[in-house]
Amino acid sequence: MRTSWIMFDFGEREVAHWFPGHMAKGLKQMRDSLRKVDCIIEIHDARISFLLNPSFQESLDVRPHILLLNKLDLADTSKKQSILKQLDREGVRNVLFTDCLRQRDENVKRIVPLVTELIGSGSRFHREEDRSYCLMVVGVPNVGKSSLINAVRRTYLKKGKASKVGGEPGITKAVLTKIQVCERPIIYLLDTPGVLPPRIENIETGMKLALCGTILDHLVGEDVIADYLLFSLNRRERFSYIEKYNLEEPSDDIQHVLKCIAVKLGKTKRVKAITGVGNITVQLPDYSAAAYDFIRAFRKGELGKVMLD
Repeated sequence: MRTSWIMFDFGEREVAHWFPGHMAKGLKQMRDSLRKVDCIIEIHDARISFLLNPSFQESLDVRPHILLLNKLDLADTSKKQSILKQLDREGVRNVLFTDCLRQRDENVKRIVPLVTELIGSGSRFHREEDRSYCLMVVGVPNVGKSSLINAVRRTYLKKGKASKVGGEPGITKAVLTKIQVCERPIIYLLDTPGVLPPRIENIETGMKLALCGTILDHLVGEDVIADYLLFSLNRRERFSYIEKYNLEEPSDDIQHVLKCIAVKLGKTKRVKAITGVGNITVQLPDYSAAAYDFIRAFRKGELGKVMLD
């Protein structure tokens, strides 16, 4: 394995912090609404299953807790048992792997029975007389909270979308929207905006979050994300990008890879060049468009199933 595949050079980069006002407001209202909540469903991207948000553990861990590792269609399923063992050692149990975009996901069907079991085995305090259950869905941005709500509604109420789904972080900004998802028993889910930790612990954690789309790309830079993606693929010896973009062999030169991507996709831009006989217009590879396509291909699973833990 090449040395450049073992260590990524972060240079003088700092962690991108993205904790806008609606996140701070959302976290506060989540805390304030715990009296109305019977169970917490925390949802994460299965590719970064260990990057749990300490804000949730510190503030919301006073209720029964289920951890959903979503986007299983994009993750390496051979790692499931090792992930479960590691989480168990850390005291995290009641874990389900889901793919909430599938029309019928077997683990989505397990959510309601697991919820009712957990709630029934403990005290509901002042909610004992309320026959309906209220669950709060929490997670970092763009991990599928709205997709989960739609999937549970589809499974138990046979109804369509109730929450808007998007491919970038920050789609859900409304705080604590209450949505019914089941009739027997009556269950409501509280949809919440994605909340990142107020401070990301280190630059590599930030890069993994950015690569999975939980931080807006422009805050990190698509060129930087693409470079880290190439490093991550090479480090794990996932070389599907070679055939996809017509490279001859693995490369750790992001400029070379982006040039090949631009050529393959016909992504060019016209640039004026100054010469001794006047200005001329030349066609150059569009590296920005190539970086965007490279990142998008990873997020759609076109570069193989990869775990970033």
